[in-house]
Amino acid sequence: MNKHNLSMLVDFYELTMANGYLLHEYSDKTVYFDMFFRRVPDGGGYAIFAGLEQVIEYLKNLEFTDEDIDYLRRKNIFSDKFLEYLKDFKFECDVWSVPEGTPVFPNEPLITVKGPVIQVQLIETMILLFVNHQSLITTKASRIVRAAQGRPVIEYGSRRAQGGDGAVLGARASYIAGCCGTACTMADRDYSVPVLGTMAHSWVQLFPTELEAFEAYAEAYPENCVFLVDTYNTLKSGVPNAVKVFEKLAEKGYRPGGIRIDSGDIAYLSKKARKILDDAGFEDCKITVSNSLDEYIIRDLLMQGAEIDRVVERLITSKSEPVFGGVYKLVAVEENGEILPKIKLSDNVTKITNPGYKKPVRLFCKETGMALADVILLNDENIDDTKPYEIFDPEFTYKRKKLSNFTVKNLQIPVFKKGKCVYESPSIEEIREYSKTQLSLIWDEVKRFENPHKYYVDLSEKLWNMKQKLIRNVNWETL
Repeated sequence: MNKHNLSMLVDFYELTMANGYLLHEYSDKTVYFDMFFRRVPDGGGYAIFAGLEQVIEYLKNLEFTDEDIDYLRRKNIFSDKFLEYLKDFKFECDVWSVPEGTPVFPNEPLITVKGPVIQVQLIETMILLFVNHQSLITTKASRIVRAAQGRPVIEYGSRRAQGGDGAVLGARASYIAGCCGTACTMADRDYSVPVLGTMAHSWVQLFPTELEAFEAYAEAYPENCVFLVDTYNTLKSGVPNAVKVFEKLAEKGYRPGGIRIDSGDIAYLSKKARKILDDAGFEDCKITVSNSLDEYIIRDLLMQGAEIDRVVERLITSKSEPVFGGVYKLVAVEENGEILPKIKLSDNVTKITNPGYKKPVRLFCKETGMALADVILLNDENIDDTKPYEIFDPEFTYKRKKLSNFTVKNLQIPVFKKGKCVYESPSIEEIREYSKTQLSLIWDEVKRFENPHKYYVDLSEKLWNMKQKLIRNVNWETL
């Protein structure tokens, strides 16, 4: 994988603020920022966190080159002191993060960064870029994989992605969420996402006849023949011609790879194709379907009895909701060794932040192993799992539930300590398996597509009281 310095891929106000912090002698002030999201895309009940590996690589390679500094100097707004600071820049922050592949929920800290305010501020853009994009795709892919009910799902969206990185990292994210592979060759080279693919309609059109096109492909790839059968007419020519070639391959000891249907009434065509294939003795021939299938269409096709063995999906842009909506907010400042909470207020209640240096934990039922709720604690708090614990919905405080017989797991892990990476990123296969396991611990009611059961993300009593006190004690005259 090629590594490149992305230090200048930053919102310009991060640089102007950093320059201002330095001029006002705020540059060494220790602050805490949380990265979190406010709402699950597509009205879903859960999201899947991804993008941490790219955040780590970015932070490891964070530096400002002579060319970068010369560019900033030409803007004529940055002080020489700031430019010298960038020249000698060295990342020195502490970072905690939820592991990639973890099912996550609104308003809980996914990544927490502690360090000098200039540094913590400068990395905002890239943290949001990596996490928002890949978490969006893992969440969408997870829904599509679940809709397919165990059938392999192939990601096929590079040509519709927003740029090269979007295609490659989107394929990576989809694989974490359970897709079996991708059409993107670079994703296989750089991230070991299995690459898959057969033919396009142009292959069939290029030859004098459809049958000759299939015969030529079979000659080149006899062990993996998957024919695209809808170029002209799926049932009148496509499937019958595929059967003719499969029969010739069978005489040589090869079994058919499958057929792919990319247009038309897929439920009807797949059922008719299945009968033709079975009648010819090719019950093991797989039927792959494509054509912009989302989780709802896949679910409906299966309800209609469609004969589908594999799904090809162009999910990279998450067309139904193409923005994840993660944000990065200041939550605390250190003053004379004391951590002072900070809060952002808004007329929009959902935009009022949870203040303070915090940590999210997940409570699991000892009997079933299933996740019961998440709780956001202040960092010096712990939950005693030997005693019952009462949780409530922060939006509806009258909705309370007492839990007992549970275990507690910290959701965040240390990633950087004083700028040094202390975490070894797992392989993509390990992340994928971890995600599958963790998602299995979330109740199906939370994972349904429409009106999912709301998963509790509680605030500890101490954090709740702190938040309410900050809201009540705002002195508007001094702001």
